[in-house]
Parts: sequence; C-alpha cells; structure tokens
Amino acid sequence: MAMELRHLNTFKVVAEVKGFTRAADLLGYAQSSVTAQIQALEEELGVQLFNRLGKRIVLTEAGTRLLPFVAEIQKLVETAKSELLEAQVPQGTLTIGAPESLCAFRLPSLLQEFRRKFPSVKIVLRPGLCWQLRQQVRSGELDLAFLLDEDKPEGNDLHAEVLLEEPIKLIAPPTHPLTERKAVYPQDLKEETLFLTEVGCSYRTIFEQQLNSHGIYLDQQLEFGSLEAIKQCVITGIGLAQLPEVVVQNELADGRLVALPWAGQAVSVHTQLLYHKSKWVSPAMKEFLEITRRMFPSRQKTAR
Repeated sequence: MAMELRHLNTFKVVAEVKGFTRAADLLGYAQSSVTAQIQALEEELGVQLFNRLGKRIVLTEAGTRLLPFVAEIQKLVETAKSELLEAQVPQGTLTIGAPESLCAFRLPSLLQEFRRKFPSVKIVLRPGLCWQLRQQVRSGELDLAFLLDEDKPEGNDLHAEVLLEEPIKLIAPPTHPLTERKAVYPQDLKEETLFLTEVGCSYRTIFEQQLNSHGIYLDQQLEFGSLEAIKQCVITGIGLAQLPEVVVQNELADGRLVALPWAGQAVSVHTQLLYHKSKWVSPAMKEFLEITRRMFPSRQKTAR
C-alpha cells in the first residue's frame, strides 16, 4: 500500500486537535474513515503514531518525529502546485516566421494586441520565403509561421489554417500607357520591365507559370528582396510589378499606383497559419493562436 498525502494530512490534523472525532468534523470525514486512514498510515510506516489513553490521543515518539516531516511534505506539495500554476501563465519566447508582406502589413496589429495582453512573452519575428518557413516549422526552428500561399503544405505533419484570401494586383504608375487599356493580356507584358520578388515567392511562381502558359518568358525583369523598393521603382515609372493588394492599398488609394485590369487568370494566395502537429502548444502559443483567430474573423474554417 502506497503512502497517501490525504493520510498524512489526516495524521497532522489529528495530532493538532488531539482527537479523532474533532479531526473528522474538521475534515468532513466519518470518524471511522479517520481511524482507517491512521491505521493504514501506521501499517505503511510500520510504527504506532498515537497512544490512545482512554479518551485522550497522544503522539508516540515516532509520531512526534513524523510531524515536522509531514509539514515539510505539505509545504513542498503547495510549492509544486504554485510552480505548475505559474507555468500555465504565458511566458517565455515565441519564435514566429512570416514573409515580408505579412510582417509589414498583417502582423503589426496582431503583435501589438498580444504584447498588450502578455508583455512578459518575448516575440522573435523572422522574415522568410514561404518554402523556408515551412522547413523551419518542420525542423522546430519556428514555433509557428504565417504563409502567403496558394495551397496548404503537403504532408500530414503540419497543421494549417486558412485565415484570409489575399488578391494579387498587377500595378503600374498612373502615367503608364497600359492604364488606358480596358484589359491587359499576358502578351501585353512581353516588352515590359517587370519587377519581381525573390525566387520561391508563391505569387511570383503562380504569375510566371501563368505567363509561361501563354508563351511569355520575360527577358526584362529585375528581382528585388524588398517590397518597398519594388513599389518605389514602379511609382517612379521604371516598370511594372505584381504584389499583394494589402501591400499597395495606400498607394492605390492616393493615386500613386494603379491596378491594371488584368485579363489573365486572377491570381490570389491565402494568408495561412502553420505549426507542427507534434508541437507542444505552450500557454503563450495557445494565447497567440486564440488572438490570431479572433483578429481574422473572416478566416475560412478549414484546417489540415
């Protein structure tokens, strides 16, 4: 028979009140239950803990020696409970990955809200391309990631949630001749300078595949790692670019850029939330996921 904490607690109460009946009243037990617990403890320890002198209950020498240990055990148990409760409070570090466009235009308000509620949690934000972020989630380098992608990742090891559809726009400066067209076709871009995001960017890949399917292989293209640099180059009239609408919404609104009426297949990707299915969801990560889902109310209820 294993020693039980409740038996030790009963022993301590009996010792303090010097009676089985009073101890039973305090603990909410039947007196027979108190007696049985003390007998079980004495049997486990192989010693007698109380002398029963008529109606009086007196600790034996063994009982006297045991009492301070019981007090210490109870203290350790309470400390352990306290530590475990504190561990449920969001703390520590969350390492999050996202492409530049989401880092700049989707995540700031989310991170601000999370920091407001949980200032003790350190956030490490790592920009990257979607394929890199998927690998880093799989390897455990990232706790979670936000992706801009057309499809959910392959494999059954990752949990993915679609949060928001992100339309992709073909943009030009307002003085560009193509802004006069009612429709812009893939063939119209054959002689144009096009600013592209880095190789591996999901919407660049989709756009190039669409052009290639029409026999268009751009010769005059420039690759940039900075979305802001791409926007500024287009604004100055050097060329065209294809970027998520959220990235250029301010420039479209104030007329510095124009969205061309693209006649090809509409290009869109989705903001997705990604984490490993085997990842332990810490209290901090749990709260971050809940705030994310709350701040993307239009998210599609699809998860893999």
